[in-house]
Amino acid sequence: MEALMSHDPPPTETTERQRPRDPLHNWLLGIIAFGIVLFFMVQARFILISLVIAIILFSLTSDAINSIARLRIGKWRITNWLASVFAVALISAGLLALSAIILSQANTILSTTLTYADQAPKAIAGLFGWMGEDVESAVLASMRSADVAAYLRSAANQAGNLLSATVLISLFVGFLFAERIWFNTKLVYLFKDEAKADKVGRIIGSIIRRVNHYLLVKALVSAVTGLLVFGVMKVMGLEFAGAVGIMTFVLNFLPNLGSIIATGIAALITYVQVSDAVTTGIVFAVVGTIQFVNGNIIDPTLMGRALRLSSFGIIISLAFWGAVWGIPGMFLAVPIMVALMIIFSHIPGLRPFAILLSREGLPESDMPPLDRPTPGGTFTPVSGTSATSTDPYGAGSDV
Repeated sequence: MEALMSHDPPPTETTERQRPRDPLHNWLLGIIAFGIVLFFMVQARFILISLVIAIILFSLTSDAINSIARLRIGKWRITNWLASVFAVALISAGLLALSAIILSQANTILSTTLTYADQAPKAIAGLFGWMGEDVESAVLASMRSADVAAYLRSAANQAGNLLSATVLISLFVGFLFAERIWFNTKLVYLFKDEAKADKVGRIIGSIIRRVNHYLLVKALVSAVTGLLVFGVMKVMGLEFAGAVGIMTFVLNFLPNLGSIIATGIAALITYVQVSDAVTTGIVFAVVGTIQFVNGNIIDPTLMGRALRLSSFGIIISLAFWGAVWGIPGMFLAVPIMVALMIIFSHIPGLRPFAILLSREGLPESDMPPLDRPTPGGTFTPVSGTSATSTDPYGAGSDV
């Protein structure tokens, strides 16, 4: 009898739930979840890419629309919905114009490059002539085996998807503007705590500020670089000056790699046209100097501390998002990386990843501290709410 009473009671369902899971089990579940998410990201990449671009355009223009909505014309005030309609129309027109320019330049490059398709392999193989005739012949045979025309037609077909993406992005932006006045209210209802909603809103605001600053500075520097490269090509009397200038502007949004690729393309196009090493060397040196000055002096000066990302992390991000979403993913890699670094820095379990993504190991954002209550134990409520309460999270709390 005593032996029977000495036995422990059988484990109940509650006891089983309280047992900590094996770390290996958690890792396996995480890997499976990541694989499922990655699969859906690849399958739905067209919609997701359009959505990310729409969010970026929305964040870039949201502050400007708020300023326009506060303007008065005599006794009349510009309403929020009118400013939003104007913004959506302007964004749609800009996207359509940009798509038309890209398509026209793509068609120009396609039609003219096919003319140089026979000259290009010989010109490129000639660069290896100093290594011997065998090497030059091998390079020439390798270049001729590549179906350049097929690659160009495939690229032109991809460019044709721009119009579909433009329509989808415009729809996303329109609905985002229609919902934006309720965003802060939704945060409060979502978290059921105004203090926590305020923290999340300020984190989102920090992401928007830093991504906007990065994109605006990058657009300005890339535009100046593209104009200068266009001028160099025009002065040298070369064809494709406009196409090379636009290509330089676009490629400069790819950090570290874009400027190298753009310089190589400008030199290659020059050599294919003139087959003169001296002229090609001059173009390569001038364009390379422009890229170096703008990319290593002007760009960091204007960027300041808004983009404190690890260079190695940027390369990994480019490779990952390029594999998942292709070329559009590479252009979105840095804004996504900025957002992830700020989010990770406010989640204790993910903070080590934020430290790895940052340049100096300091991933803190440029916003006021979120983990300390303001004097008097109160917080500034989310816009659109009027309650004031004590911050229950205290120092050191994170979202």
